[in-house]
Amino acid sequence: MRLRNKPWAKDYIDAHPQYIIPSPEKRKGDWKGVFQNDNPIHIEVGTGKGQFLIGMAKQNPHINYIGIEAYQSVIVSALEKLIEEDLPNLKLLDVNAENLTDYFAQDEIDRVYLNFSDPWPKPRHEKRRLTYKTFLEQYEEVLVKNGEIHFKTDNQGLFEYSLQSFSAYGMLLTFVSLDLHKLEDKNNIMTEYEEKFSEKGNRIYRCEVQFK
Repeated sequence: MRLRNKPWAKDYIDAHPQYIIPSPEKRKGDWKGVFQNDNPIHIEVGTGKGQFLIGMAKQNPHINYIGIEAYQSVIVSALEKLIEEDLPNLKLLDVNAENLTDYFAQDEIDRVYLNFSDPWPKPRHEKRRLTYKTFLEQYEEVLVKNGEIHFKTDNQGLFEYSLQSFSAYGMLLTFVSLDLHKLEDKNNIMTEYEEKFSEKGNRIYRCEVQFK
């Protein structure tokens, strides 16, 4: 993915610490304190421009959401949306998800969303896929007992790989759809990529898996 450079992004992020939490490693174990309530916490790894989490936070005001995005030129778009909506149950992190356990304590998160992650199709890049076993280990550590991953993609190869990875890790598949939009689920919040791909006629794959 080619990213448009936004040289003003860092200063814009730094100017809004109430939305994009600075030094999130210092908040490890105290995210309920950040939100000032005991509501469940759901995170999206690779939140992109934020359309999905903005929609989820509006739809579910009694759930707290944290969006994680490593690219500053991308997360500023999510920040702009969040400033406009001013949702108290949504925060953003400008960090790399490879170090997820640096920012969240054991059993601190209730659900992980993976939406349209980079498929990294070449075999030598397998370890970079967000459903690779080393990432699953991190999700399991930060999630509560029986915590869930909700995964969406338009990439059939990544979906098949992920199902195999979940199974090999011993996870329980609780929901699967090979053509999500045929279900006409009114509660489905689409990402920017989901809208783009579905308009092209691409099939959208979705599954929910649970750690035992």
